[in-house]
Amino acid sequence: MNMKTTIIGLFILIMSAQLSLGQRGLNPTNRTFTAAEQEVINLSKDKWQWMADKKADVLDNLFHEKAMFVHMGGAWGTEQELNIIKGGGIWYKKADIHEVSVNIIDNTAILLNQIDLLAVVGGNEVTNPFMVTEVYVKQNGTWKLGSLSFTRLMTPPAPGSDSH
Repeated sequence: MNMKTTIIGLFILIMSAQLSLGQRGLNPTNRTFTAAEQEVINLSKDKWQWMADKKADVLDNLFHEKAMFVHMGGAWGTEQELNIIKGGGIWYKKADIHEVSVNIIDNTAILLNQIDLLAVVGGNEVTNPFMVTEVYVKQNGTWKLGSLSFTRLMTPPAPGSDSH
């Protein structure tokens, strides 16, 4: 009977760990975001859609003229990023956002997104898991993207992502 109780207890422990890991949400700390934090989160989410829709004119307004973009293939500034989006060098088809956090320090917002990014790069459709760091600077009452940096995660894309 003792062995059966131990096995059942171990099974329950494993299942509860699986459930808690499977319930990763957009807000891993389960804290309430301030209005300013939520504004940045919404702006980031809109940015992913604008990138998917190749809306370079809207992105040009969002990206600070001195912004830097760090990808797996290199780093460059705003003009080159916009040209890559316009020309289809990278097509950000869909960002599945799994977690988001944001910290605001004075007029700077640092946002982290854990995503699975479905993109077309050099004519090949690929899905990669990334931690994306976005830095926004508030100027004249408007948030401008100052940095977008992709860090590829070693974990496979989340179940249910459009992985190819």
